[in-house]
Amino acid sequence: MDPRAMWLVIAVVAIVVAAIGWYWARTERTARLRRRFGSEYDRTVHQTGDLKRAEAALEARARRVERLHIQSLNEADQRRYNSAWRDLQTRFVDDPKSAVTAADRLVGEVMDARGYPVGDVERRVEDISVDHPDVVMNYRAAREIADRHAAGRASTEDLRQAMVHYRALFSELLGTPTEAPTAVQQRETVSRSR
Repeated sequence: MDPRAMWLVIAVVAIVVAAIGWYWARTERTARLRRRFGSEYDRTVHQTGDLKRAEAALEARARRVERLHIQSLNEADQRRYNSAWRDLQTRFVDDPKSAVTAADRLVGEVMDARGYPVGDVERRVEDISVDHPDVVMNYRAAREIADRHAAGRASTEDLRQAMVHYRALFSELLGTPTEAPTAVQQRETVSRSR
């Protein structure tokens, strides 16, 4: 075989191997991010409109959160926050508006105690999405309702939904996930709040 032809074959093989390696790495990156972020992956891709930018943004979130030194709560703090949450749920019956405001504040306190920054709301949502992708949509929904509540446009049912959403995130942050309320429990909460 002619040496130039041999080098050409080697170059073509090297390019094909490099292309396969690049494709495999890209596919593996996407699969890893999908597993880690769940529906937040799809939301971010849809929101940015560009797969490469979305994946870069998700990886940047993960790196930022890794530098935060997020910690678990000790048992005493878990009990204290659980007690505060029970008080909020009781207060919801008589004053749903202040209970939702207090729930938002309590979730912020738990986030702060765990080591999450509590400044910008969108940044908080992004940070939560890294370690708690299954409940980040709950946080978004609760914040949206809280914003409508602040503008005076939230019904009692909206406020009840906000409490359900906050509870899902609260439980996840505390490390004590709870079962979703049954339809009967939800109806009882609504009927008591009227």
